[in-house]
Amino acid sequence: MKGMENEAKVEMPENNNPENVDEVTNLQDEQSNEAENVDSSDNMTDDFGSLKIKYDELKDSHLRLVAEFDNYRKRTLREKAELIKSGGESALTNLLPVVDDFSRAVSTLGVSADATAVAEGVELIYNKFMSYLAQQGVKPIDAVGQPFDTEIFDAIATIPAPEEDLKGKVVDCVQTGYVLYDKVIRHAKVVVGE
Repeated sequence: MKGMENEAKVEMPENNNPENVDEVTNLQDEQSNEAENVDSSDNMTDDFGSLKIKYDELKDSHLRLVAEFDNYRKRTLREKAELIKSGGESALTNLLPVVDDFSRAVSTLGVSADATAVAEGVELIYNKFMSYLAQQGVKPIDAVGQPFDTEIFDAIATIPAPEEDLKGKVVDCVQTGYVLYDKVIRHAKVVVGE
């Protein structure tokens, strides 16, 4: 509309001189360019406003995501700490019957006159404990007669092999090693034949 108003103000020359017609056309073009510049600056203001709103929305969304992630991180750290703190609870709870059996065995040591009965009781407790370990995935490493392997054995001594076929093999096990599933949790301390 503004451009049209400006065009209406242009006066047409009375004579049809070509030079005057070119001047009028140039004047009209300048006025329409000014009108477009005014319209585009209005559009830029509108675009800037919409971009500002979009920026504010994205900034708010980002801040919310950062806060949610921080809450998630704190919650998982707290849960992890609780698991570490109480993770061994079930393992220890299942060991309590074995401890009770040991307590009863110790109390009968001084009273019982039958040493074989006490020995059988201690053996039963040992078997109960070993079956519990097996349920948890812990198994002893079979060492005597096996070829020496540094992955599962620690050699504490070497002796001349009593037989030719025991060279490079485990002759004696000083301390039993254990594996948890397939991972060695304690190496067996062994004597190796040379």
